[in-house]
Amino acid sequence: MDVQVGKLPAPPEVNENLPAPVSTEPEQSEDPGSWARILPHAARLKKTSRRNFLITAGASGALAADMLFTRRVQAERRSTKILRVPDPYSDLYFPKASWILFPGYKTSWEEAQWILNSLRPALHQRGRLAAVGYSNLGLDVDEVVREIILHVRELGLEKLYFYGHSFGGMLATQVAARLLELHGVETQLIVLDSSPFNRADVLDQSWFDGVVFLYENGFRIPSVLRGGYELGERVAHKDERTWRQILDQSLEQLSPIAPSSVLIQTESAYIYHFDGLRLAGKIGGAKMAFIGNAKDGTVDYESARAGWSKVFGANMVMPTLSTEGARPAHASPQWNGSIYRPLLERVQDELQPLPPEPREPSYQEPNGKVIRPV
Repeated sequence: MDVQVGKLPAPPEVNENLPAPVSTEPEQSEDPGSWARILPHAARLKKTSRRNFLITAGASGALAADMLFTRRVQAERRSTKILRVPDPYSDLYFPKASWILFPGYKTSWEEAQWILNSLRPALHQRGRLAAVGYSNLGLDVDEVVREIILHVRELGLEKLYFYGHSFGGMLATQVAARLLELHGVETQLIVLDSSPFNRADVLDQSWFDGVVFLYENGFRIPSVLRGGYELGERVAHKDERTWRQILDQSLEQLSPIAPSSVLIQTESAYIYHFDGLRLAGKIGGAKMAFIGNAKDGTVDYESARAGWSKVFGANMVMPTLSTEGARPAHASPQWNGSIYRPLLERVQDELQPLPPEPREPSYQEPNGKVIRPV
């Protein structure tokens, strides 16, 4: 065979339709330093993603827990309840008498008990302590009357004293009339704390009218908007509160324990339609006292006091008790217990005096000498 030296054989023909062969050799980077520049970015991305994940997961868990807690609280407060505040002194010495607090506009169950504890040193001198916890499904006067009469029967109460906190004074007066009419139970004393006599005594009519208008036209304020609604209203009345109180009270409305928006709207409608004239002469011999402040920026102190005094002239015994110096000026016993307690002690001493202590028996001898036991 002949071999031609220096001449290479022709390369085989390449089929362009076949895939290119895959190399098993590691591909060499054109720039070995590129990996060094990429690695710090990759580590930072990993760290950031982990932090964001943990923050997001934590926030989601907190939101879920809050929603579950809110649902449980709202479910427990779907009916009116009498909230008892245990007090060893009054429970022992006044088992047949009770103070009942009617909380004011937007007052939660917890704040109602806070008010009672603030006033405890004065109130427990005449009776046990309790408050009305309104249902989150809305204010229902018949339900309030029913719960109070059950409270009376369960404890065998013989004396009732009502403390009407702001709009609660309106409700306390109506409940006193219902108890007397339906059950023959007469209230001994009604304390009105800055209570409007009718809607004309509410100073901010435009804001107030708007809430009632929305409610009566079928619009229910969602609870998720309640915090912003509260903040706006409280800022509008900032002369009544410090900024710290505005913040605290606004945040309180975001809490699961806050009154529902439906309850707030029904309270507004109750105030709007309340007519004290219908109750004139219907509360029997109940004595009344009005506590207020001339600097009140929520309720017109002079017109409210005059309205109650005129219509309930036979019952209004102490119409001019002033909480001057209290901040805020409107119905704030929980913030100003040192101002309110002396007034309530005075009311009780004058309108519900305690019976005199029994005197020790004495003996008189025939010679006129009096002998008293040692």
